[in-house]
Amino acid sequence: MAALQYSLLLSFTLSALVYTISAHNITDILSGFPEYSEFNKYLTQTKLADEINTRQTITVLALNNGAMSALAAKHPLSVIKNALSLLVVLDYYDPTKLHQISKGTTLSTTLYQTTGNAPGNLGFVNITDLQGGKVGFGSAAPGSKLESSYTKSVKQVPYNISILEISQPIIAPGILTAPAPTPSSVNITALLEKAGCKTFASLLQTSGVIKMYQSAADKGLTIFAPNDEAFKAAGVPDLSKLTNAEIVSLLQYHATASYSPFGSLKTSKDPISTLASNGAGKFDLTVTTAGDSVTLHTGIGPSRVAETVLDSTPLVIFTVDNVLLPVELFGKAPSPAPAGEPVSAPSPTPIASTPSPASVEAPSPLAASPPAPPMETPGGAPADAPFGSENSTADGNAAVHVRVPVQVTVFAAVICSILMS
Repeated sequence: MAALQYSLLLSFTLSALVYTISAHNITDILSGFPEYSEFNKYLTQTKLADEINTRQTITVLALNNGAMSALAAKHPLSVIKNALSLLVVLDYYDPTKLHQISKGTTLSTTLYQTTGNAPGNLGFVNITDLQGGKVGFGSAAPGSKLESSYTKSVKQVPYNISILEISQPIIAPGILTAPAPTPSSVNITALLEKAGCKTFASLLQTSGVIKMYQSAADKGLTIFAPNDEAFKAAGVPDLSKLTNAEIVSLLQYHATASYSPFGSLKTSKDPISTLASNGAGKFDLTVTTAGDSVTLHTGIGPSRVAETVLDSTPLVIFTVDNVLLPVELFGKAPSPAPAGEPVSAPSPTPIASTPSPASVEAPSPLAASPPAPPMETPGGAPADAPFGSENSTADGNAAVHVRVPVQVTVFAAVICSILMS
C-alpha cells in the first residue's frame, strides 16, 4: 500500500513539473541567428517579445533582415507592431504539421486578434498546404491572396514554440494604411472619460498634470487610470484635504515614463518607477501575476489592471480597479480582519520604514482569459504533432526552465504529510 501511495505521489509531482515547463525567450533564441537580427530588434522595440514569452504553444513566423527592413522603412512603430503581431500564431506548427493540415487549409488565430484592433476576422491567418510541397500564408479576409510562403524551419521547442521563416509579411486589409496618431496628439482625457474614468480625467486637468503626461507620451508613457467607482471605495482619502503638491504626486504615481503594454507587465520582476519617483524605493510600484491577471501593489493595497484603453506604441493606457495610494503620502493603511477572526494587537511604536507589499496585500483573483474567437481551429492538437522535427530541441539551449507554482508545492507538501502520518 505504501509503495502504491508513493507511486501516486511521484506521478503527481512529475506531472506538476512537466505542466509548468513553459518558459522560452524569443530574444535569446533569435540572437543565435544573425539573419533575423532586424526582426528580433523590432520584437523588442514593440514589446511583442514580452507577450511571446508569456504564452505557450505558439508559432512565430520570422522575417529575414531584407524583408523586415523593407517593412520597417515605410511605417511607424505602431503600424509595425500590428503587422508583426499578425505573424505570431497562437498554435504550434512545425514543418511536418504544416503538411498535415486537415483538408489542406485552416484559419489560425494570431496575437493581432487578441489586441482588439483587428475588426472581424482580420486577426486570423490562412495557412494552406499547396501542391508541390509548398505552404502558403495569407490574410483570412475574403478574397485575400496567399502572398507569403514557408521558406524554412528556424527553431522548435516541442511543443512550446516553433519559429518558421516566411518569405514576406502577411498583410491584412487596412493594417498598413490605418492612421497612426502620434502620442502627443492623442486626447488622453477624452479617452479616459469614455472609459469610465471621468474623476481621474478631471483631476489631471485641474491639477495641470495632464500637460506632464502629454509631454512624456512621445518618449514612452504608461497610465494606470482608476475608474470612477474606485474613488468612492472605502479607504480612499478625502482628496479635498490634500495639498496641491500631494494631488500632483498622487496623479504622477499613476503613470510611468516607459511603454509597458500588458505583456511587459506580466514579465516585470523589478519595482517600477513612476513619474512621482524621486529616489531609491520612493513612489515605486511592484507587480504580481496570476494566470492572465496582473496586479499592482503600492504597499497599502493592491489594484488589478482591468482593461486596455489604448495601446499605440509608445503610449498605453490601462484602467485599474483601485486608486493607487503610495505609502510615501498615506503611510501604512490599517488592515481590518474579517468578522470572527482574531485581530493582532497594534505595535506600540510607529512604523518608520516602508512596509513590504507582500505583508499587507492579498493576491488578486484570477482574471478570465480573453474569449477565443468563434473561428475554426487548426487540425491536430500539439500532442499529436510529430516529435523530433527539424531543428527541434528541448535542452537548455532553448532557454527553457521550470516554474513550480506555490499552489503545487503546498499541495504536494499536504499529500506528503498525509501519507507519512
